[in-house]
Amino acid sequence: MSTRRVRVIGIGPGGVDQVTVEAVAAMRSVDWFLVLDKAASVRDGAPDPLVRAREAVLARHVGPSATVVYVDDPPRERRTGAVGADADYRAAVAAWHDARTERVADAMAARPGDVGFLVWGDPAFYDSTLRVLDRVADLPASRTGSGEAVEVNVLPGISALQLLAARHRIVLHEVGHPLHVTTGRALRSAVDAGQRNIVVMLNRDLDELEQTDLAAWSLWWGGNLGTTTERLVTGRVAEVLPQVRAARDRLRAAAGWVMDVYLLRAPEGER
Repeated sequence: MSTRRVRVIGIGPGGVDQVTVEAVAAMRSVDWFLVLDKAASVRDGAPDPLVRAREAVLARHVGPSATVVYVDDPPRERRTGAVGADADYRAAVAAWHDARTERVADAMAARPGDVGFLVWGDPAFYDSTLRVLDRVADLPASRTGSGEAVEVNVLPGISALQLLAARHRIVLHEVGHPLHVTTGRALRSAVDAGQRNIVVMLNRDLDELEQTDLAAWSLWWGGNLGTTTERLVTGRVAEVLPQVRAARDRLRAAAGWVMDVYLLRAPEGER
């Protein structure tokens, strides 16, 4: 049985130059790219700015020969009332992964050749691509076209964590201290569990930072890192949170999207 390659390529936090040489070689090695497009599901048909950003990476590093197949990304349940509980949230994500698996498999069955997936940042940090492709790889070979087995390999990318540290010229942890990486949704749990040096990704909003016990914590925040609209803010949470909110609003207006990450560190006496 022949094998078709699926290359999962980390393309950095967003800038066309935040791409490794290895990733560029991988982009140039595949026959076509599959891009999940949220436009149909969440933007009423308006162009998905994150798709446009991927196109800019391909234009820079592959050129006009790049073939891109766009697949409508299935909608995911995000209403707070429906996914407020952790079990409901996990069930909603699992259903979304199932729907993505079917659409990816359909696209691969319709087109032969090696395929590339461009993953924001690094595929190992809070991204669903590998989980979906594991499911695709487990499907019968006939499901993804020509009776070929699917071989998935991964090219790491520069993560937003790395770029945040570089932009602020900091080390993400203190000497001998751990670094906890989590999501905005799980920040409260991390603080309550005793974590005092936390990197937070996937921030739908900043409401968790309004907690009074975080007011004196230090914050290093970065939004749309590596792009022309990049913004940085640092200071005590109580003092700079309004600046961060304003920066997020400006980024959304300028770029059409916001991807931010921040380091949160407790005052010295609380560590």
